Amino acid sequence: MEQETKQLKQVISKDMTIGDVVAKYPSVIEPLQAAGVHCVGCHVSYHETLEQGFKGHGMSDEEVSTTIEKLNKAVEDSKLDEGKEFIVTNKAAEKLKEVLKENNKEGSGLRVEIVPGGCSGFQYGLELDDSTTDLDLVVEEKGVKIIITKENMNFLKGAKLDYVDSLQGGGFKISNPNVNKSGGGCGCGQSFEY
Repeated sequence: MEQETKQLKQVISKDMTIGDVVAKYPSVIEPLQAAGVHCVGCHVSYHETLEQGFKGHGMSDEEVSTTIEKLNKAVEDSKLDEGKEFIVTNKAAEKLKEVLKENNKEGSGLRVEIVPGGCSGFQYGLELDDSTTDLDLVVEEKGVKIIITKENMNFLKGAKLDYVDSLQGGGFKISNPNVNKSGGGCGCGQSFEY
């Protein structure tokens, strides 16, 4: 019975293609990349199974099974975020705690603002802040505080704060389902429109 219950929760199997999994469950991208699979979105991923892709990256059968478990956990964890006003990833929370400590601001929060600017009209402003007013909402998640004005929350509802490492350096990134994706985007990659 226990094994049956475990299988019911497993939505991802080694026989699924990388392309299908990423399209259905975007929350798996981070654990895939952490496992060294950076071909998310490449042409191979549309016909190659997870097992074929993982073995192509040199994984053993045990590593394939462990990675599949991590992908299923990521999908399960993402369900916990559904309906939240503002989502903070584990990586963003850990980095924010680090930044607060480095700046002797433990107990402060990260103020997230939408400010005019950039080539598409708006961009995000992020700053450490230890004061709030009754015009602010404070989202406390994973041991950190995010401060957003009530007005800005209308535009940030369901958005996710993440921390990404890249060749150009690391930084906080906001994924916002409310931005206008059909407006052609911007050239700088940092601004957006509603």
